[in-house]
Amino acid sequence: MENHHEEFRLHTPEFEQLNQKLDRRHFLTKTTLGLGALAVGSLFGAETLRRSAAPAASGLSEDTQEAILRALPHFAPKARRVVYLFMSGGPSQFETFDYKPQLAKLFGQDLPDSVRQGQRLTGMSANQSQLPIAPSVFKFDQHGENGTWVSELLPYTARVVDELCIIKSLHTEAINHDPAITFFQTGNQLPGRPSIGSWVSYGLGSENENLPTFISLISKNGNGQPLYARLWGSGFLPTRYEGTQFRSGKDPVLFLNNPEGYDGKDRKEMLDYLKQLNQLQNESYGDPEFDNRLAQFEMAYRMQTSVPDVMDVSKESDEVFELYGPDSRDPGTYAANCLLARKLLEKDVRFVQLYHQGWDQHDALPVGIKNQCKKVDQPTAALIMDLKRRGMLEDTLVIWGGEFGRTVYSQGKLTEDNYGRDHHPRCFSMWMAGAGVKAGISYGETDDFSYNITKDPVHVHDFQATLMHLFGIDHERLTFKFQGRRYRLTDVQGKVVSAILT
Repeated sequence: MENHHEEFRLHTPEFEQLNQKLDRRHFLTKTTLGLGALAVGSLFGAETLRRSAAPAASGLSEDTQEAILRALPHFAPKARRVVYLFMSGGPSQFETFDYKPQLAKLFGQDLPDSVRQGQRLTGMSANQSQLPIAPSVFKFDQHGENGTWVSELLPYTARVVDELCIIKSLHTEAINHDPAITFFQTGNQLPGRPSIGSWVSYGLGSENENLPTFISLISKNGNGQPLYARLWGSGFLPTRYEGTQFRSGKDPVLFLNNPEGYDGKDRKEMLDYLKQLNQLQNESYGDPEFDNRLAQFEMAYRMQTSVPDVMDVSKESDEVFELYGPDSRDPGTYAANCLLARKLLEKDVRFVQLYHQGWDQHDALPVGIKNQCKKVDQPTAALIMDLKRRGMLEDTLVIWGGEFGRTVYSQGKLTEDNYGRDHHPRCFSMWMAGAGVKAGISYGETDDFSYNITKDPVHVHDFQATLMHLFGIDHERLTFKFQGRRYRLTDVQGKVVSAILT
């Protein structure tokens, strides 16, 4: 049986020696040494921790570990951790950050062919006899030192606009939700690739051995496009690098608590016997998934203590709850998850992904987007302010955005106070803040219809490459060999957007 194993693509002859069979008989010894290195690393700082924990925790051979220790991070990182606020459904750039006042004069007129340029439409509006231009019904004002235009729907975000880098020239290749979200999260429109958080976890390892490196949160009572576990899955990477979903309620992590009549001593004894069984299986089959499964069991054992502590918000002051808004006292809401995200980041969880559904407004957009902005505006701004006052924003990357934008034309009937917008992948807005990103700037420009990019386009792979760069990772060098091919997050393209970095 052929063993598919981890390899890093490192461009020196000595690194080509990494293509060797893993010594699985010594896995448990290496894991023990790795945990020891983890403890030592915590004493000597994050850099030592990153360089010791990642390879040891992967169960890689000693030669592979040695090479990775010399290679990662590839250069000095700006970010230690990231919180990615994913707005599932595609927020409209017209009602948030891409101000187009000239559209008011074109109300109801058909979208010019010179603007559309034959670009494809979704099946939901392709049969419309007209594509009537729909100006936003919401006002914009200038905020911050640079007079950045922000919609009246986002008054709290406007207060922190000097911390943001608003990118108005994102573009993607997918026009429908599932492939578009999958593309953003995994670098490919088809399911099966590792998520962006899994790549970071695989490359850099953990800074807290008692919590997962990668955690996903989903706002409760969400509606709209479904979210799948594969969006935070590890794909063909070892399963220990997949994201762990935290939920609201008495069981934040499923199957973490001991069964009735079972105590911690019983659990530890079970793990000890399980370790022996997995060692026998490894000797017989050499399948790395036995090791990964054991590592996940051991993590679950440690999380029995760490999770209740991090989920406990009883020690947070009234001022903190007021900062994040009234919903922050209701576990599972977007506001409560923003507060939880800050607590996880404080515990050195490296990658926190927060999903919020409901931005897919094909009709009744003015009412729908107003409700959505009300839910996310204050907590999002609070997270920025909270991280900054705790001295964490300088090495925490914050990201806000969805999978694509919306069309300038109305889907369905257009009136003076009501309209819908279809999917638009050609240009849309998102923002980044903290950890080496220039603050208080806007980057990229679109035409008068926010239909085409006129300056500084940023592809999804460019965004991913930039995120990896901030972690000190060269996106072209962090690869994984699977079924005879070396894969990376950015596939065969992607460039770092240096102009938005400090």
